[in-house]
Amino acid sequence: MMKKFTGILVSSLFVISAAWAAGGSPTVSSDIEKLGMRLYNDKNMSFNGTQSCRNCHHPFSGFADITNHLDPYTNFVSTGADGVSKGGRNAPSSAYAGFSPILALDEASSEWVGGMFWDGRATGWDLGDPLAEQAQGPPLNPVEMAMPSKDAVIQTIKDSDYVNLWNSVFGTGSLEDVAAAYDNFGIAIAAYERSTDVTKFTSKFDTAVLSDKEEAGRDLFQTNCASCHSITKAFGAPAALFTNYKYANIGVPANDGIPSEGADLGLGPIVGDAAQDGKFKIPTLRNIALTAPYSHNGVFPTLMEMLEFLNDRSVFTPEVEENLSTKVGNMGLTPNQLKEIEAFLMTLTDDY
Repeated sequence: MMKKFTGILVSSLFVISAAWAAGGSPTVSSDIEKLGMRLYNDKNMSFNGTQSCRNCHHPFSGFADITNHLDPYTNFVSTGADGVSKGGRNAPSSAYAGFSPILALDEASSEWVGGMFWDGRATGWDLGDPLAEQAQGPPLNPVEMAMPSKDAVIQTIKDSDYVNLWNSVFGTGSLEDVAAAYDNFGIAIAAYERSTDVTKFTSKFDTAVLSDKEEAGRDLFQTNCASCHSITKAFGAPAALFTNYKYANIGVPANDGIPSEGADLGLGPIVGDAAQDGKFKIPTLRNIALTAPYSHNGVFPTLMEMLEFLNDRSVFTPEVEENLSTKVGNMGLTPNQLKEIEAFLMTLTDDY
């Protein structure tokens, strides 16, 4: 792995503390958003009462994993509630995820769009909402929150101090049908993640004039990056999401720090198409300064190292060598141009 920069912890704490202070109190309004916030923050949703959704999707880290953010050189993926288990992928931000559509094949481009998780497996095909389906995954995942069953999750809600709020949202008796209640569990968390407490659009990019260096970076970004990280409004959002919610294999190398029984094939096995092997969901770049480490396997500890890889991947061996994107890897940008792009990306942090 890359050499550790000792100043990262202090500088990161300064950035996230400033962002949190500017953000202020939670900004949830509807009852379903308030319920979703309670569920999102309830550590009793883990088998031993130690972990909530917030642990891996924390506001201080742009709603990605706070532990990984504070030490991205040794923490690449989230640790489960048992304090030992590790997943195989870096936790992405839960902010701005609610605009991602149901997973579908765009016939015009033959590209898959939408879904949730890095591999799109929360398709939205069951609930009509990929974000709600994603929220259902971690509580039952044995290497994450490790709850033994849906019944156990619903019993936790029955025993909670917010059960009356649940009943006001979904109705008295709505916890008796466990399968239906578990669907509503995901729907409520998704409502919170779509609230302005999580999905804010309050960055410098949204609210203020950029410096000359940031503007130069924006121009470079528009030319070199925007085909995947769109800088225009789309998907019904009020401002740019900096993603097209598609999938790509950009040639990321394997992370030796993550135990693996083979190459991570991403989207391919989900849609049953080897032509999609190695492709992972293109993430939003909003709050990118806070969401280290980078890529689906967290192999790049810093934003600049991620940019340098995208600019020139010639010294890296892709984990999956098939289906490589030609849009990155040989961009020909100078070190100063990369710094200008980095400066622009820093303007995407919320609560400016």
